Amino acid sequence: MSIELQPIAIIHTPYTEKFSVPRQPELVQHGTGILELLPPYNIPESVRGLEQFSHLWLIFQFDRIPAGKWSPTVRPPRLGGNQRVGVFASRSTHRPNPLGLSKVRLDHIEITQGKVFLHLGSVDLVNGTPIFDIKPYLAYADSEPLAKSSFAQTKPEITLQVIFSPLAQQQATTLATKYPYLINLIEEVLQQDPRPAYQKQQLSERVYGMTLWDINIQWRMSSVQVVEVLSLVKR
Repeated sequence: MSIELQPIAIIHTPYTEKFSVPRQPELVQHGTGILELLPPYNIPESVRGLEQFSHLWLIFQFDRIPAGKWSPTVRPPRLGGNQRVGVFASRSTHRPNPLGLSKVRLDHIEITQGKVFLHLGSVDLVNGTPIFDIKPYLAYADSEPLAKSSFAQTKPEITLQVIFSPLAQQQATTLATKYPYLINLIEEVLQQDPRPAYQKQQLSERVYGMTLWDINIQWRMSSVQVVEVLSLVKR
């Protein structure tokens, strides 16, 4: 038995690649998103009453994952990449069916020029991710404050300090007109330490690169707990 799904929307976010995406929503407060409904669903009637909900569930596709690439066990980053758990005991992107679920805050709805946009709070999705469904979050049914969450019981602690080189600071100031929260976003993303778990065990002079919007950000670990942003170059 198979089922064919068609996207009802796409999402616009600062994350143009998987490397910089936070592992859960609400970890990067300035990493907000805008969901754009696609025809024939982009009509005001389809979102009537949605403004009365503060949060939404998004069902989406991990569309950057090669088809059929999955394993029955995975190494969650929260376990340092050293321990394996079953794929269904994780939120790994490499799944038999590449579907994801994300809870996001709904800030407001914009209807303009025949298009419908949902302005969202912090998101954990790559720019352009296909959205298959939107469901309202129901606090009485969906919230379980005493739920047991295994290795991810609490939000990961922030242990990294982010500093900007003089060049990066100057470049950020130049870009601030178009990207007023750029520094905040970069800080919040890097504080989550996007490096693969196995690379966190060693300090090297390696320079990493990531892209937010159309800006290439070069950075390195200047010490075990300090991230230095070296440069910001608009592509």
